[in-house]
Amino acid sequence: MTTRIDAALVIPGAGDPIPDATVLLDAATIVWIGPTENLPDDAPTDATTTVTTLMPGLWECHGHFFGIKIPDVETALKIHPTLSGARSAADLTATLMGGVTSVREMGGNGIYLQQGIDEGTITGPTIYSAGAILSTTGGHADVHGYPLDFVESLALRNITFGAIADGVPQCLKAVRMQLRKGAKVIKICASGGVMSEIDHPIHQQFSAAELSAIVEEATRAERIVGAHCHGKPGIMAALEAGVKTIEHGSYLDEEAATAMIETDAILVPTRFVINAILGMEAIMPAYAYRKGVVVAEQHAIALKIAVAAGVKIAMGTDIFVSGAMYGTNSLELALLVEAGMTPLEAIRAATANGPDTLGPQAPLSGQLIPGYDADLIALDWDPTNDVSGWGDPDRVTHIWKAGKPIKAPSR
Repeated sequence: MTTRIDAALVIPGAGDPIPDATVLLDAATIVWIGPTENLPDDAPTDATTTVTTLMPGLWECHGHFFGIKIPDVETALKIHPTLSGARSAADLTATLMGGVTSVREMGGNGIYLQQGIDEGTITGPTIYSAGAILSTTGGHADVHGYPLDFVESLALRNITFGAIADGVPQCLKAVRMQLRKGAKVIKICASGGVMSEIDHPIHQQFSAAELSAIVEEATRAERIVGAHCHGKPGIMAALEAGVKTIEHGSYLDEEAATAMIETDAILVPTRFVINAILGMEAIMPAYAYRKGVVVAEQHAIALKIAVAAGVKIAMGTDIFVSGAMYGTNSLELALLVEAGMTPLEAIRAATANGPDTLGPQAPLSGQLIPGYDADLIALDWDPTNDVSGWGDPDRVTHIWKAGKPIKAPSR
């Protein structure tokens, strides 16, 4: 059965918006898009649904599902996996209802949660997960407050926070362990971070040899590597090794921006979480808040440099605190516009550019093109000239995932 959706405005993800247009779906696939006046003769005579603005479902390119209630990663190791899964299931549903139909999860429980989505037990977006985050000893995904032997044991027990790897052989093993779980992308920490206690956000983590080994091993399995990276030394080392996505990029400068363009790398800036941290002083570790304040100011400068230079950007939030934040992911689009992108450029970052962060694992998604996945959302406003609706899940009036209606106004 063909589904016909008429819209006052259709935004295809890449390319110019189309006023007074129609999209036709056949099961889970888009089969036609164009002005309503040019509908094919065999199209349904009446619209199944009429909306204000129709566009591809959003891609969240840096999310996490840990099920923790406060911004302290140590708590991820204190809660029972059953409780973590229950919280994450609610977060997944909220994420989808906010208009995100695909998530590249850069560390977390997504590999296992996706199984529940596939079988219909959980309602949520499609998850493309990295599994555990690869880290050096003392690095960003090493939970410093616990004994090292305990932290090292987590990966063997399928607790998907960090996987400690030092030296080329351990790095190869850590990549292979994530592939064994079914990871669609490999996540590494190429610099220190904010939420980890001991390390410095600017300092490089992993040597050049380790980085190259990780990328080469991932490439053999047709996976790309995404690097958590605040400091410029880590950004440059990661790009030299062949890393394809830089996460955060807080100390990116003009030289680093040029290097990203030359290597066809993608920046996932996660301004959402940088802003959020500034309002969490009362509930987060003091060391993390102090580092967050310093990073936030530099990150704002770096993001503007990247936008002005023309670095390819994909939307990601680094959302990780279970609860009310999930579903507001799209606020990142307004923050990208604040950094200098046009509203349409921000939409492309959140749709058409999303699958590119998976390299060879990318599905046909993120654009309204015949043959692509029928993941679509409808909005009650025109986001090409107004960003005020982003971040409000109630402004997302309709959602179709794989062609199936997931959300529609109550009658």
